[in-house]
Amino acid sequence: MYPPVGLLNIILLALLACLPAAPAGAADRRNDVVLDVDSKMHMPAYSSLAAWQARRGDLRSQITLATSLYPPRTPTPLNPRYSAKLDEDGYTIEAVALETMPGFWLGGNLYRPKDGQAKHPAIAHPHGHWKHGRLENTDNYSAQRLCGNLARMGFVVFAYDMVGYNDTRQLPHDFGSEREQLWGFNPLAVQTWDSIRVVDFLASLPDVDKDRIGVTGASGGGTQTFLLTAVDDRIQAAVPVNMVSFIMQGGCVCENAPGLRVATNNVEIASLFAPKPMLLVSATGDWTRIVPREEFPAIQSIYELFGKKQNVEVVQIDAEHNYNRQSREAMYAFFNKVFLGRPGPVSEQDVKIEPDEKMLAWAASKMPDGAKNRETLFEWWREDARRRARAGLSRERRRWLERALGAECPAEVQAEEGVLSRPGAGDRVPFKYFEGQGAPALYVDPNGMDSALKSDKVQGWLKAKRPVLLIDAFQTGSAREPRDRTVGQFLGYNVSDDAARVQDVLTGLSWLTARKRGAVELEADGAARWWALFAAALSRAPVRYSVRPDEFKLSDEALVQTFYVPHLQLVGGAESALRLLDNR
Repeated sequence: MYPPVGLLNIILLALLACLPAAPAGAADRRNDVVLDVDSKMHMPAYSSLAAWQARRGDLRSQITLATSLYPPRTPTPLNPRYSAKLDEDGYTIEAVALETMPGFWLGGNLYRPKDGQAKHPAIAHPHGHWKHGRLENTDNYSAQRLCGNLARMGFVVFAYDMVGYNDTRQLPHDFGSEREQLWGFNPLAVQTWDSIRVVDFLASLPDVDKDRIGVTGASGGGTQTFLLTAVDDRIQAAVPVNMVSFIMQGGCVCENAPGLRVATNNVEIASLFAPKPMLLVSATGDWTRIVPREEFPAIQSIYELFGKKQNVEVVQIDAEHNYNRQSREAMYAFFNKVFLGRPGPVSEQDVKIEPDEKMLAWAASKMPDGAKNRETLFEWWREDARRRARAGLSRERRRWLERALGAECPAEVQAEEGVLSRPGAGDRVPFKYFEGQGAPALYVDPNGMDSALKSDKVQGWLKAKRPVLLIDAFQTGSAREPRDRTVGQFLGYNVSDDAARVQDVLTGLSWLTARKRGAVELEADGAARWWALFAAALSRAPVRYSVRPDEFKLSDEALVQTFYVPHLQLVGGAESALRLLDNR
């Protein structure tokens, strides 16, 4: 006969107090190592092309989700609107607005050579964080000088805005609330999509050879440059300027998105372009000062795996942060060699600088009817994401939920001194395990395992002498530790607390199923029901988890407070998890 439940509580709590605690001084890496934009990064050495190709596929998936390109978006008509053509010495300039999404307009300038050739190589040119954007004209940067010289050389060039600059003013440059991040709606995602649509536009022009398209930009435009090369295979040559660095990853919100650089960095992302031709331009006076001796050799090691070491080059300019004449001349020579077969130095020539009012797409007119603002564009973005998720996720739902959560069902789990951990991961999950017979069970409480032990469900399992596992999921119970969430662009480099908790439940499930045969009965309380839902959906082992109808239907605002994981709604959210459970 079993003792009364109250007495059983006292006995069990006394037993727990005698069990070994986590080793003194040990810390969960997720708290102990918090990365940010200024953390010193590194790139692993890849021993073979096969090893790199495996990493390349995984990294491209990570970037695709972080830039909100999954589920795949169907391009809509660009409906280009041209302003009056400016006739320059050797080239023309037109102000152009492109409808990159329904009701959202991207402004830019199209430069075309007047050389009589039928087909030309083309260059996409995103600008950096200069005050006047693509209209800047200083010693440090001048889009008109850059594009005018390329056009005279025989290139079609499109210089286009960041969001919030010049013609592209329907969105501010800095946006991305927690609610918007649930859907991957942020400046980096919008700008990456704009860059892809610019390539669509250039490839559609009758005077462009769509097999010879390149991209170059500096600073924030350098970030756009290597991100475009990572997601669009049509780019054949690239010159990212003053941005590929181990020691600074880009400080603006438009260069960061949740999940983008978790366990990676700009150098590894830029390496995805291998083995295509790339020139790294760096400066002695900014965060690219060590590129020739550290970042360049790291990227070159990837090119060597393809036997194309010669396809990546580096140049360093003795200057502060810039896209100045010297940097531009290095770029001219590179594209001249790669696309036109004309090796050798190229000197920049003077061009006429046109006034702003002649360069703007909307200088003499208002935006078309139906132009969206932030709120209405976000509503379209959400509806489009819902449609895409329901249509395109059926066979890949698990993989993309795993990607959004940064979670895995580990093949091996270590248990030592009251802590579960994944080999090499550095995470630590305090646990208590009660041996028994029959179906194994795991209970997760938002306040930790001491609180779970008091629940009627756990008391019933223990009374029935079943095998029972309790855990302190991340930042609950004894796992509460200081975690600095104030660092710059925290979620770009670290997973959210809720995503980490899903991982801990998965770790517990994996350890328990390896120890005991049979489906695990999983139960949870309060907010932990969300952690359990996604863990049960992603588990590779059999799990029984009962859900109540409609309990996971929350508004975006409520979801942010209950279970915050950026991009979660973009990949179907709770609906995707519930479908996986239904199909188990």
